[in-house]
Amino acid sequence: QVQLVESGGGLVQPGGSLRLSCAASGFTFSPSAMSWYRQAPGKERELVATSTSASGRTNYADSVKGRFTMSRDNAKNTVYLQMSSLKPEDTAVYYCKALGWAATGYGDYWGQGTQVTVSS
Repeated sequence: QVQLVESGGGLVQPGGSLRLSCAASGFTFSPSAMSWYRQAPGKERELVATSTSASGRTNYADSVKGRFTMSRDNAKNTVYLQMSSLKPEDTAVYYCKALGWAATGYGDYWGQGTQVTVSS
């Protein structure tokens, strides 16, 4: 059974930092791509960053470039999102997504989300 467990969310002041973690388990093989999304109240879910195994590259949304860094520990099947210089508009539920093979087939698997609130 696939599990994506996010952690690290919380309340932080503007300009502060947080690090999110997402531990993946239950995949047949290491996921081919892992991503972070976020969804603010009343808005659609948006892609924040994505890392693909084949290319080894990470791409970021323009709104977070230079402030957020995604890293991946393949040995632990864990990805991280280091968020710095946080702004109130970064407030959202952050979701981890993995693309890979599992017992139920090949596809996207989502975590339950972790709340990030940026406020003074």
